[in-house]
Amino acid sequence: MDQPRQQQQIALPSFSDAGILIVHGIKTFAKRHKVISGSYVFGILFLLCIGSGTKLSMQQARQYDSIMNTIDIQAEFEASDYYAKTNNAYRQTKGWFSCDSMCQRNKKRMEAAHATLEDIRQEGYARMSDAKSVAGIFSEVGVGEVKDSFWQYFSAGKKFAKRQSLWDAMFVGMRSMSRDDTMVDYALKMVMQVLINFSIGLIGALFVFIFGVWSIIKSYQADPITALIFFVGSCCAGFAFVSTYLFALFGATAGGLYGVAKVIESNGRIEGGGDQRRQNVQNRPHWN
Repeated sequence: MDQPRQQQQIALPSFSDAGILIVHGIKTFAKRHKVISGSYVFGILFLLCIGSGTKLSMQQARQYDSIMNTIDIQAEFEASDYYAKTNNAYRQTKGWFSCDSMCQRNKKRMEAAHATLEDIRQEGYARMSDAKSVAGIFSEVGVGEVKDSFWQYFSAGKKFAKRQSLWDAMFVGMRSMSRDDTMVDYALKMVMQVLINFSIGLIGALFVFIFGVWSIIKSYQADPITALIFFVGSCCAGFAFVSTYLFALFGATAGGLYGVAKVIESNGRIEGGGDQRRQNVQNRPHWN
């Protein structure tokens, strides 16, 4: 009975052999997918070269602040407050399927207030765009705004993954209890589900960032070539960071599972050796 059990044991590779296999797999993937690997390298180089952006000169800073100070924030606040009041009045007088004369009057006031608010906002956006054009997209202002946008979406992706994992932990646990699964089965299922949730959340956040970064670049009124270079660099940099984060997450998980498997394998060898010694002692001939 012991011999078949020993034959069924699977020998795991050593730490050095596992490292060699991982490096070989990375090299093979990079050679087969040159566009993906090239985008990753370009994103890393773009992050290293751009840093926090070029610092504004004294003249640029004064001109930037001068234009930004012309934005009438108080007027936008008052217009927004008036629009909220007129919208509330319109909704209070509006019926389910009808709108009387007072409702129509409130509706016209609400629409006029909304139009005024949009005009003020558009004027503010135009002046803000003029101020950004002074700084430039590669400046500390432009790079900082793009980074803030990326971190916002990245944080939202992680929150989605954590929230989804909490729900999965409850539902997977309920299914595991109904199927009489062991704690090991439940833990492995949850580990895989957490990895899937983080992959979906962060990849989705990357795509949302890519779709939104062009509007930020456009607001700086950069020339087409500069805008295209920054857009490609930003997309590659976001891809490089997200892929590195996911690679580290998957690698840490695989390393932890590998360590646990090596401990189990070592314990199995010790128990197998003890059984073999006891069998040899029992089979030893006894002389009277």
